[in-house]
Amino acid sequence: MEKKRYAHVGIGGRARMYYEAISKTFNDRAELVAFCDVNRTRMEYANSLLENEYGYHKVPMYDAQEFEKMIEETKPDTVIVTSVDRTHHRYIIKAMEMGCDVISEKPMTVDANKCQDIIDCIQRTGKNLRVTFNYRYAPHNTKVRDLIMKGTIGDVKQVHFEWLLNTSHGADYFRRWHRDKRNSGGLLVHKATHHFDLVNFWLGTYPVKVFALGDLKFYGRENAEERGVSKFYSRVNGQENAVGDPFALVMKGNKNLENLYLNAEKDDGYIRDQSVFGDNISIEDTMNVLVQYKSGAQMSYSLNAYSPWEGFRVCFTGTKGRLEIEVIESVYINAGGASANEGVVKGKKITVYPMFGEAYNVPIEEGIGGHGGGDRVLLNDIFGTPEPDPYKRAAGYIDGAMSILTGISANKSIASGLPVDVLSLVDIPGYRR
Repeated sequence: MEKKRYAHVGIGGRARMYYEAISKTFNDRAELVAFCDVNRTRMEYANSLLENEYGYHKVPMYDAQEFEKMIEETKPDTVIVTSVDRTHHRYIIKAMEMGCDVISEKPMTVDANKCQDIIDCIQRTGKNLRVTFNYRYAPHNTKVRDLIMKGTIGDVKQVHFEWLLNTSHGADYFRRWHRDKRNSGGLLVHKATHHFDLVNFWLGTYPVKVFALGDLKFYGRENAEERGVSKFYSRVNGQENAVGDPFALVMKGNKNLENLYLNAEKDDGYIRDQSVFGDNISIEDTMNVLVQYKSGAQMSYSLNAYSPWEGFRVCFTGTKGRLEIEVIESVYINAGGASANEGVVKGKKITVYPMFGEAYNVPIEEGIGGHGGGDRVLLNDIFGTPEPDPYKRAAGYIDGAMSILTGISANKSIASGLPVDVLSLVDIPGYRR
């Protein structure tokens, strides 16, 4: 079997899941040919993992400005993009223009103009873009899709979706590059793209109108001052005021964080352990969104980034009954350990309430590994031998666009105070306003 060749750009915390899968699990059919990043120390660490932990070989390293050179010299079939969100479109478009297919981490990009540029490039080049929505593959989320597809609760008319990020994982977005909305699109794009995609996936529809409210209510210096906090610091490492703060991220002593970030600061100046109560945070931590869908369904959605527990609740009400799902996830810090520990499910329950009948709990297959078991299934779907999938979990660029357009519309609504017509933002072939 001829191996498919992959080059990888953006070698931060999220990248490891992909290059580990290629080098360990799927190396009989996939080959990693290059790394590309703004930070050489980070790439050197990834290469050391390939060689010393995965029994693989080191791969050539290219600086970010050498992206085109990397493609010319290593000739990948597919480029994997796990860089900072605001740069996704740059690498996606250039890779496709140079003849490569692309696998992109979510979100596909961060604003409507960049989204349109990607769509136009796909139409122009005919290349394929895959967006990795691992939550679709978690057994409990697939089960919800199955129940709705079978008409268990009839036609879904109303959805209430509550996602809670705790003071470990949720706080982490306010330490990193995500805290600048120009980088991430805020949590309504970077994080909620998962959630908005799940609703599109579950209901088999797409958003047409969005209204939203959002603000920074807990993190940030001003909010901390109002609660009486008087000890502040810019970052954790080397600053006395950070000692004993439960919100402080200590990188020293954590091999992964030290090698990916602390030891890599000399290359690009990126600070991973900023204070969540610092200045210059431009993203929201408290968000509420109303969505109207093409199917006629309506959704009320909330996202909170300072909750005592992590997980989500979704309630679907249809013409034949109600379906509720509750999932509790474990605490984790991005790149703080093995990727298989991210989003591990601690508890889950799906309950169906028939319109006229007794409520019952639905058995759920046990998932293994990160994101409720979704990562393992997704990686096999991408790099291995995918099985026939009646749920159509593989997500393309239309799915990627439709998920971020809910969040992008929400951002516009927050800024204007007005509802937003989703399909007025972009022109997607086959989709009408």
